[in-house]
Amino acid sequence: MGLLAVFLLWLLSLSRAKASNNIGVNYGQLGNNLPSPYLSIELLTKMKARHVKLYDANPDILNLLSNRKIQVSVMVPNNEISNIAVNRRAAEEWVRNNVLPYLPKTKIRYLLVGNEVLSSYSEQGRKMWRDLVPAMQMIKRSLKALNISSIKVGTPLAMDVLESTFPPSRGMFRYEIRDNVIIPLLNFLNRTKSFFFIDVYPYFPWSQNPYNISLDFALFRGGLSTRDPGSALVYTNLLDQMLDSVIFAMSKLGFSNIPLAISETGWPNAGDIDEPGANIFNAATYNRNLIQRMTTNPPLGTPARPGVPIPTYIFSLFNENQKPGPGTERHWGLLHPDGTPVYQIDLTGKSAAADFGPLPAPKNNVPYKGRVWCVAVKGANAMELEAALTYTCNQSNVNCDGLAPGRECYEPVSIAAHASYVFSSYWSKFRSQGATCYFNGLAQQTTSNPSRGPCKFPSVTL
Repeated sequence: MGLLAVFLLWLLSLSRAKASNNIGVNYGQLGNNLPSPYLSIELLTKMKARHVKLYDANPDILNLLSNRKIQVSVMVPNNEISNIAVNRRAAEEWVRNNVLPYLPKTKIRYLLVGNEVLSSYSEQGRKMWRDLVPAMQMIKRSLKALNISSIKVGTPLAMDVLESTFPPSRGMFRYEIRDNVIIPLLNFLNRTKSFFFIDVYPYFPWSQNPYNISLDFALFRGGLSTRDPGSALVYTNLLDQMLDSVIFAMSKLGFSNIPLAISETGWPNAGDIDEPGANIFNAATYNRNLIQRMTTNPPLGTPARPGVPIPTYIFSLFNENQKPGPGTERHWGLLHPDGTPVYQIDLTGKSAAADFGPLPAPKNNVPYKGRVWCVAVKGANAMELEAALTYTCNQSNVNCDGLAPGRECYEPVSIAAHASYVFSSYWSKFRSQGATCYFNGLAQQTTSNPSRGPCKFPSVTL
């Protein structure tokens, strides 16, 4: 990239939506033990967050953000996209009901249509692919009709929109979405001077390949660099590589000037046994270094776009205990549900590393090798366990014959013991197809063999 192009990108960054280096936080609510919206907004204010991203347009939260210095992103839920795409009245009603009542006291700056829409491969999901850009256009027209010019429209996408990401210069969008979705999306973003919002998590490529990707490289800890043979650009961290793969992918379609915004990033502070590197030490290291990098003045940008600021939202405000999936899904928070910090963090970027207290030493940076079982959580509700046991035996092709009276796993006659056998059986059979040891919070992984006498529990060998 020539000096003139870099200079033009810098000028562009000043003109587009007032891009800011201030750090934002994602505020999700998938938990049954979270603080009230009032206390949550107070915590955000105390943390000096300058931006918050919501996953809906919760009226209580939007009212509580009134007269605050926090800029807000609201979201159209995925299940409303298809109707809005073909119904101008529905789009106008959405804006009238979820945006207009809160302006200007609540500083709504971004209206995001859907969340990771292009990551859904169901029949309904593929319909949303086609409806995404038309819905964004309808929302933009509705904002214009109501004389609202201060809000940019975008959509957060996951890294799986790319067919190739490494090296960055080979970045390329997936073939099945490139022409029908991505090019119209890029046209829209370019025309409206909005951002390409991307959810980017270095944890995932590192944890899937920890022996070939340096943990220090993923955590911005320096000392390592790699040269992209296609562009000759030098990279010192994994995040820059991932971001530049998106930039190169856009450039190949003729859109080299659309700015990036990181709609989600972070590092899990805990996880399951088969999720290496998910610990407080790494989470604190990643997020602290991320903040330092994104609040540096003048902005650092990336090797492909040096000096260009990237608005960044950390995921997430709280550990959310009702998020389904593997253990890491429930452990991305900066705060515990009681409002206390999981680790010290300064969203302003003004604190040096020496200003923070010591962190617990990481114990799972090397992948676990051995057998793992899936058992009932101690103290789990017996009625919920029985319902999960019955459903799993009846619906999932798991052989539960061993639990019949007189069979090898009948004793002890305990709902928890029987559920543990079924959970382990199911997980060991279907883990390769994406099954997790969760069962709506009733199960957890263990390295302690729960087998007893003639009853042998199936396991997963890592």
